Amino acid sequence: MFKRLLSFAYGLACYAVFLGVFLYAIGFIGNLWVPKSIDSAPQVPFGQALVINLALLALFALQHSGMARPAFKRVWTRFVPKPVERSTYVMATNLCLIALFAFWQPMGGVVWNVPGDVARAAIYGVYFAGWGVVLLATFLINHFDLFGLRQVWLHLRGREYSRLLFTEPLLYRWVRHPLYVGWLMVFWAAPTMTIAHLFFAVVTTAYILVAIRLEERDLVAEHGDAYEEYRSRVPMLVPRLAGRSTLGQRKVSA
Repeated sequence: MFKRLLSFAYGLACYAVFLGVFLYAIGFIGNLWVPKSIDSAPQVPFGQALVINLALLALFALQHSGMARPAFKRVWTRFVPKPVERSTYVMATNLCLIALFAFWQPMGGVVWNVPGDVARAAIYGVYFAGWGVVLLATFLINHFDLFGLRQVWLHLRGREYSRLLFTEPLLYRWVRHPLYVGWLMVFWAAPTMTIAHLFFAVVTTAYILVAIRLEERDLVAEHGDAYEEYRSRVPMLVPRLAGRSTLGQRKVSA
């Protein structure tokens, strides 16, 4: 029982750190409230900043996608107990993002600057709506499973983990990856777009497009024709102007 309590406490701690990282990310990307943001004053030469920022984003991409792959999980869970595997994944992501916040190097230069309070407020509205889409998408596919809390809770109660049903709730009827749609809204909705922010948005968008391919490859391997049918019926990121998919099935994704 002590080990189960320890696993549960560990899962809670990982989730608590995630909440702090999530809130800091809102300020970091939006240049709001935090002591260091994506567009703080430059401190190092442009070329050095470019290399550092690319390395930070590459570290996140390798960790976030690499640890989510089934082949990695099969090896990883030989050393990490299965009930805390997801929590450990979440904590690894937390650490990569904390490193990004701490070591990110602003690069100066303005690509565009939208004038007018109303227009800027509207863009910030899209920015915060993006965060809302991200959060809603996680709850639609079971927020607590996605962040490891369901796994450690079931373990605490002495119950075996069961995979979630492959459902297709709300936003997932319109696009296959509403979570990524939310992130794209967050990354690109900037009333003042600097070189550093543009670099961040371009690299993270490229990462999202690659991550979708990797994720869907795993989904097809696991669900076969069921996911192929879903993929043929529901667009990836941009909703169709007319028509919606019927209620089908969808898997929780990383």
